[in-house]
Amino acid sequence: MINRIWFGGSRWYWLLLPFSWLYGLISGLIKLGFRLGWRNVRHFPVAVVVVGNLTVGGNGKTPVVLWLVEQLQRRGWRVGVVSRGYGGRSDHYPLLLDTTTTTGQAGDEPVLIFQRTGAAVAVSPRRADAVAALLAHQPLDVIITDDGLQHYALGRDIEWVVVDGLRRFGNGWWLPAGPMRERAGRLRSVDAVIVNGGTALPDEVLMQLLPGDAVNVLSGQTCPVTELPAVVAMAGIGYPARFFATLRALGVNVEREVSFADHQSYGLDRLVVLTTTHQTLLMTEKDAVKCRDFAQPNWWYLPVNAQLPPDAIPWLLASIEHKIHHYNQ
Repeated sequence: MINRIWFGGSRWYWLLLPFSWLYGLISGLIKLGFRLGWRNVRHFPVAVVVVGNLTVGGNGKTPVVLWLVEQLQRRGWRVGVVSRGYGGRSDHYPLLLDTTTTTGQAGDEPVLIFQRTGAAVAVSPRRADAVAALLAHQPLDVIITDDGLQHYALGRDIEWVVVDGLRRFGNGWWLPAGPMRERAGRLRSVDAVIVNGGTALPDEVLMQLLPGDAVNVLSGQTCPVTELPAVVAMAGIGYPARFFATLRALGVNVEREVSFADHQSYGLDRLVVLTTTHQTLLMTEKDAVKCRDFAQPNWWYLPVNAQLPPDAIPWLLASIEHKIHHYNQ
């Protein structure tokens, strides 16, 4: 229902407009408080890059973070990542991730980033505390914050916004009448707008998500995803329809699609009933990190990687490296 209101052209959004105006007023006052110095902004002697979005839901932000971490690591920079840790609950914050950290403690996206990149990762509801914990633990050249565009208590040097190129901003209204955390005019103040699929507007960078081979959650075995038999596809992400559309475009034999809420927690009983012994359960990598401890032999995931235009990469990274050099002087 809410997706029809936000993205489907439904006019019932007007019933929620008073709450949206209140949301816009409160968020605007908070932002003004930081701008005028009434509220403290915490700065650090290291380059801080925010990768965020203006809307709620899945825009492809985490693949961009993974891409950026790996690009900077290849250039020899020491990279740390901080996150709010949505979907996780720790008995203490900030939480520095290690090989024993679970998604129940840190949330799915931080664990995915840690496992994929090996970067130093910390989570905290107060992202500045996470940055401080990382810097106290080891020297770093750059901090990337996964989400947090609206977390103005953390000073930042560079802001990237990821936009869903198909759905864009829906009806354009603040929550809850629309999907917006901030209005689209905020794009004028950021350093880069990266568009996930669809069509990029002038001065935007078009990104594509490229799937790799399917990976068995239990064994790590890989195979072309089209060779998996009788697939039941599941996704607990912000926009599951994108995952299912990707599978259809690849020609995967999908017999059923199952959607879960974003950051959904799983157990064996919840997932084992989705397939028969002759079917394959295919999930996103974000789902897979929550299922490794009880994975079954017929469970697979499909990793995706962000691909950005080659001509955009030099200037995207140059601005970050300029900031890194500035702090290292």
